[in-house]
Amino acid sequence: MNASGGAGRDARRRLAALLAEIEQADDALELFARASERLRSVVPFDAAVWRATDPLTGMMTHPVRVENLGEDGCSVYWEEELLTENVNLFSDLARAKVPTATLHGSTGGLPDRSTLYRAFLRPRGLNDELRAVARADGNPWGQISLFRARESPVFGADDTRVVQRVSAALARPLRSFAEPRLDGDPAPSSGPEPGLLHFAPSGALVSFNDAAHQYLTELAEAGGGEPDTGNALRMAIPAWIHSTVSKARAIASGRDRGSARVRVRGRHGRWLVCHASCLRTVDGEPGASVVVIEPASISEVAPLMVRAYRLTDRELEITQHIARGLGTAEIGDRLYISPHTVRDHIKSIFEKTHVASRGELVAKLFTEHYAPLSEGREQRILD
Repeated sequence: MNASGGAGRDARRRLAALLAEIEQADDALELFARASERLRSVVPFDAAVWRATDPLTGMMTHPVRVENLGEDGCSVYWEEELLTENVNLFSDLARAKVPTATLHGSTGGLPDRSTLYRAFLRPRGLNDELRAVARADGNPWGQISLFRARESPVFGADDTRVVQRVSAALARPLRSFAEPRLDGDPAPSSGPEPGLLHFAPSGALVSFNDAAHQYLTELAEAGGGEPDTGNALRMAIPAWIHSTVSKARAIASGRDRGSARVRVRGRHGRWLVCHASCLRTVDGEPGASVVVIEPASISEVAPLMVRAYRLTDRELEITQHIARGLGTAEIGDRLYISPHTVRDHIKSIFEKTHVASRGELVAKLFTEHYAPLSEGREQRILD
């Protein structure tokens, strides 16, 4: 009993150290690396995937950390997840009261009920998956997939509870990483033409243009994941593109709804948007898919800023009017609220975004999308 109690205290100490350390990470990849190293000593696992997600769609985005799974299988995993699987879907876990579950637990110890198990886990000698969605303020900011091999015991209730705590702790720094970065190299003033990638119905890459190669090189330089180079073109295709293509095919087949669209962040800190569409054959059946990568517009980035800084819809409206150079009275007239109410909202916006002036706010949130304000136009909170 004393030995068991000592082991329990030791596990709690390791978990506490994990939760404290991940708060110190500077970016998502470092966060994933620290969490993985610490978590393995509390909840042992044989392979893992750590993913950032787009909080607006819940879809996997950049970056991704893959451990002990090799470079193959990304397209297989997401084809099964989005087109055939019915067990522990990430889209369901993102809305569940408890966003954590195990494959064996959800199938009553009969993992063969899962198409993902039959097509992905079993061929790779894996027997169980513990997956979790990292949520903050109801929005999904990341995903965790832990795997155990056949010779390892399946994940238990204690493992699930630990990973639930870890996923909740991961969500907060992941959310903060969506905030604008003003350090490092400046982003290019203008990007190339949209990047285009063409995928066959099988999911194989058929062709791409030079702009797509340029964008993917920028993202590769930002780090993250083990890209799939298992194609004749030897083009490195990250896992999040495979999942976006699979999402488009799922929508075209009627299995899913919404749009196959994710926001990703490049080396310079600028946001890009990746969207996929599944074409139809002359017979009306889902056919090839096309992926477009291009700089994100302000309308694409603004909702991310809302979630990163926890701005209200009204605060976002006022922030956008400030970015367009409107004064307090003009904003009040447009929104049918008093100047005093506008000032109260601006004060709240400044507190949430940690700025002291309108010019600083615009520079912080919209540098990539608006021309910088001159010093003469900078206004203090009570102007």
